[in-house]
Amino acid sequence: MKVVCVDDEKLVLDLTLSMLKSLSMVDDAIGFTDARDALRYFDDETADVALLDIDMPEMNGIALAVELKSRCPDTAIIFLTGYSEYAVEAFAMHASGYLLKPVGKDRLEEEIEHAYNSARQEASAREVENNQSGVHVEVKTFGNFDVIVDGRTVTFNRSKAKELLAYLVDRQGGSVTRAEAFALLWEEGMYDRAMQKQLDVMIRSLKLTLESYGISDIVEFQRGTLRLVPEKVDCDMFRMLNGDIKAINAYRGEYLSSYSWASLTEAYVTRSLEE
Repeated sequence: MKVVCVDDEKLVLDLTLSMLKSLSMVDDAIGFTDARDALRYFDDETADVALLDIDMPEMNGIALAVELKSRCPDTAIIFLTGYSEYAVEAFAMHASGYLLKPVGKDRLEEEIEHAYNSARQEASAREVENNQSGVHVEVKTFGNFDVIVDGRTVTFNRSKAKELLAYLVDRQGGSVTRAEAFALLWEEGMYDRAMQKQLDVMIRSLKLTLESYGISDIVEFQRGTLRLVPEKVDCDMFRMLNGDIKAINAYRGEYLSSYSWASLTEAYVTRSLEE
C-alpha cells in the first residue's frame, strides 16, 4: 500500500511518516509540506491513501482533497486536524474520515486499514455497477450543473431542456407535472396551447439528448409527469445527503448556481451542514 501524507508542519510530517513506515501494511510512504507539490506528484502518480492536514496555508486540506480526487478518484482520504470542532461526534465509528492530532500509531493503523478497505469496496461496487449498466452517469450540482457520461460532458441542444433535467435532479426522484415544469421554465408565461407546445419541444429535446448518449433510462417520462431515477446516476448532492464525507467536504455553498430557483435547496443544505 502506498500512502501520501501532506502536512505543512515538518516535525509532524516526519513523525507521521515514521509511524507509517513502521506499519506492515504500508509499502511506501511519501510526504509533502506543500499542497501544490503534492498535487504535482499526483499528476503522474497514484496512492492508495492520502493523509491530509486540514489547516494549511494557500490551499487547505479539504480543497486539496477535491483536486486530488479529480486526479485519483480511488484514493482514500483521511483528514488530519488539531482542532476537534472539525470532527463529528464519534471517531471510532469510522464515519468521520478524521484523525485528531497528535495521532497515535494504533489509531493511525486502524483508520488507514479501514479507509483502504472501504475505498477498495467502493471501487469494486462502482465497477460492478458500471458493468451492469453499461455506462456511468455522473451528475454535478455543486457550482454549475453538468452531466458526464463515461467521461464525456453532455451537450444539450436547448438550455431549457438542461434546466428541466437540473430541476428533476433537485426533486431527487419526485414526480414533476407538466404544469410544474412549465412554471419553472417560463415563470411569467401563460400555460396556453401555444406554450404547451413549447414545453413539448423542450421535453422532446431532453429525451433526444439523453437517447443520443445512451442514458434515456435516467428519466421516466410518464403520461403527464417526469421524474429522475436517482439510482441510475452518481450525484454529488445525493451522496452528500447520504452522509458521504467526501461529498460533504467538496461542497462550497454553491448549488446549481445558474438557476435562481435552486437557492432554496442551497440555503437548506447550508443550514443543515452548519447545525
